[in-house]
Amino acid sequence: MSLSVAIVGLSNVGKSTLFNALLKKQQAYVANFPFATIEPNIGIVPVPDGIVPATVEFVDIAGLIAGASKGEGLGNKFLSHIRETNAICFVLRAFTDPDIVKQGVKDPVSDFEVLNTELALADLQTLEKQKDPGNTPDKELKDRWQAVQRLKTILSSDTSLYNDVSEEERKIAKELGLLTIKPVLVVMNVDEKDLANAHDLEISFAEKLKLNPDQVVAICAKTESELAELSNDDQKIYMEDLGIKKSGLERLIQKAFKTLGLITFLTAGEKEVRAWTIPVGISAQEAAGVIHTDFIKKFIKADVCDFSDFIGGPASPKPGVGGWKVCREEGKVRSEGRDYIMHDGDVVEFKIGS
Repeated sequence: MSLSVAIVGLSNVGKSTLFNALLKKQQAYVANFPFATIEPNIGIVPVPDGIVPATVEFVDIAGLIAGASKGEGLGNKFLSHIRETNAICFVLRAFTDPDIVKQGVKDPVSDFEVLNTELALADLQTLEKQKDPGNTPDKELKDRWQAVQRLKTILSSDTSLYNDVSEEERKIAKELGLLTIKPVLVVMNVDEKDLANAHDLEISFAEKLKLNPDQVVAICAKTESELAELSNDDQKIYMEDLGIKKSGLERLIQKAFKTLGLITFLTAGEKEVRAWTIPVGISAQEAAGVIHTDFIKKFIKADVCDFSDFIGGPASPKPGVGGWKVCREEGKVRSEGRDYIMHDGDVVEFKIGS
């Protein structure tokens, strides 16, 4: 499955700067005025997991403003771009640069409420457009209408559907393209001096925003943009000077996978090693279907090896020497059936019937 994340925020909070840093190049137009981004910028970013990378698609959405759900600031157009993504990454301004215009920006908590409210209002509009099936004998239509009414009730008192709906209601919310059913990440765009205290800031902001700390990342987009221009060695030196071990972008992508409940597995042939993204808890047979739908019916078994053994890591029987041949000789390859639950970093060779 592919993973796409919408980068959303008010104007001039650092969305495009963050996007450029993710792509390690100046693709998005950055300017110190509202609506510098009109059409969404889209970039494919490798997941920095030390393995053969899977990818995440980031979509830089133009700055929203209060009233976006009513079309203010081209809001309807921008909201439609968010509907096409799997998750929403809110960027909130927590830096203090007086030279950057603060139009519509108050403080991180208030800005978060504005953004959530606009998405909730847009969803209510979508739900209001649904038609009452009336006194119909069709049970499916009746159940669907009851679910729509329940979703409207929730959004009338809250700004999110993500944690408060049944599986059936979640299914209908997704069919309708509702925005508040999507999982949320929050980037706090902080000053560089705050990076050494990022973990504590994330916990503090998560409490204020009523989110799980795994959903909040403290990043200095300006610093990340500067890091993106450096070599790997110079990046390490720069981060050491800042008192951080991982870049904010690396933590953002890892938290995106965790929040969405995703892992990766690898397939390795003679010519190509490839990573595949799957939900946590998926079976070997279902994972085979991610590669090709025919593999589900024709699945026989899966040969599975730990990544560290496959690459000949320090703890492997033959450090520095890996691959299927060595792992089989050393008894490190397991033969698993269709119900085997996949683990993050599994290296797999599927046996498929004709």
